[in-house]
Amino acid sequence: MTPRTHREVRLAARPQGPVTDDLFEIVEVPVPEPGPGQVLVRNTVMGVAAVMRTLMDETSVVPMPPYKIGEPLYGSAVGEVVAAPGTGLKPGDLVEHQLGWREYAVLDAEQVQPLDPGLLSDPAACLSQGPTAWMGVVHGAEVRPGDTVFVTGAAGGVGTLAGQVARLRGAARIIGSTGSQEKADRLIKEFGYDAVVIRGAGPIADQLRTAAPEGIDAVFDNVGGEQLQAALALANRGARIAIVGALSSQLGGEGNPTTVEIDPLSLLSRSITLRGVALYDHLDLIPEWNQRFGEGLRDGTFTFPHARLRGIEQAPRALRELTEGRHLGAVIVEL
Repeated sequence: MTPRTHREVRLAARPQGPVTDDLFEIVEVPVPEPGPGQVLVRNTVMGVAAVMRTLMDETSVVPMPPYKIGEPLYGSAVGEVVAAPGTGLKPGDLVEHQLGWREYAVLDAEQVQPLDPGLLSDPAACLSQGPTAWMGVVHGAEVRPGDTVFVTGAAGGVGTLAGQVARLRGAARIIGSTGSQEKADRLIKEFGYDAVVIRGAGPIADQLRTAAPEGIDAVFDNVGGEQLQAALALANRGARIAIVGALSSQLGGEGNPTTVEIDPLSLLSRSITLRGVALYDHLDLIPEWNQRFGEGLRDGTFTFPHARLRGIEQAPRALRELTEGRHLGAVIVEL
């Protein structure tokens, strides 16, 4: 039986700095009724991502609508169809969509993506940030056999998978960056990294020079700032540098950009490629990733590092802890 009411998480105020729980409110509202051509979905899992902190600001350079005060947040979610009048979907079908942060959602049929329940054993794996990792490693940094690869933000939902993808592509040495020795140890012991530089443990350039004495061939940059600056300084001739994220700016809040000095002559003389790549330009890679990820999870060539919190009331905490760097891997909320 579908309940009469459900809970949704709304933005209560714009942040003036870090994410705090009082920026959200959890409201009980009637479960919406689907009309013809619409789908009512009971959400079962939702993901949180660093970009959500950016969307809490009134304006940003991210090509996504900012969250509105007094309205529910949005983001990736997986759920089961409850009703879908006038569509090809039926109750019980598994679907993915972008109306997370609520227990039930109504969407037009074209706004949901049906999922093969046999493709991934855990529906939460559909919310991995693997498509971004695959895009950045394969199409951005163009990692090749024998490369030395530097992945910034290696302990996040993207970075933990980017290292695995780089290894799959034949990288000879994979170096990551993170914010603690505990995470560095886990990246090396559990997720295939050969070395890790630690933010705050000394100049990144010095640590990176020690970790990559022969230089760097490919960079998957998810952070920017000092880490990108160090990668540029140590890039070998012909290196490919993919700008996939900008956590140093995103988590700093509105009006706090982190810039990087670039010497065009140095890049030119070393034939270095520097490119920004965003998943919204490569959405066709998502089915390819899901297929490879499912196969890899079954045969052991991939793992899905993630933290899982239970209950929609934990969603604000999940985003806060993600931005504080509390977790390793993706952060998922069970609804």
